Amino acid sequence: MSKVTDVVEELVTPIIQDMDLELVEIEYVKEGKNWFLRIFIDKEDGIDIEECGIVSERLGEKLDELDPIPNNYFLEVSSPGAERPLKKEKDFVKAVGKNVNIKTYEQIDGEKQFEGRLLEFNGETLKLEIKIKTRVKEVEIPFEKVAKARLAILF
Repeated sequence: MSKVTDVVEELVTPIIQDMDLELVEIEYVKEGKNWFLRIFIDKEDGIDIEECGIVSERLGEKLDELDPIPNNYFLEVSSPGAERPLKKEKDFVKAVGKNVNIKTYEQIDGEKQFEGRLLEFNGETLKLEIKIKTRVKEVEIPFEKVAKARLAILF
């Protein structure tokens, strides 16, 4: 059987495309005794609760009709929030000039976590401007070494 997230992606994609929305991420996780199917959607100027409701209703109908998930679960459709994950290359392209948090699979310059402004992304390498105390430094991170990435809100 296909992974639940793959099946759900096939079902939700036509719904969000019809509404000119972007699929950011799908999670199917167990928390305590309960399973959660979380769909994160977005668009250029942000989404509202009404759009989340429409996607939830349409996807819920499809899921009820096809019943591809063996367990009982809670369906949640929402915005990825201000610190949205960066997954695809296009996410990194859109994030140039913004603050990001990057975790890597292995150390680069003795570190595995970086937070700073994404200066450049060329498809292979991320160039970040990070602050170390009062010093500003640029660091280059190979894209294939990125384990997790998200937008970051700096205070």
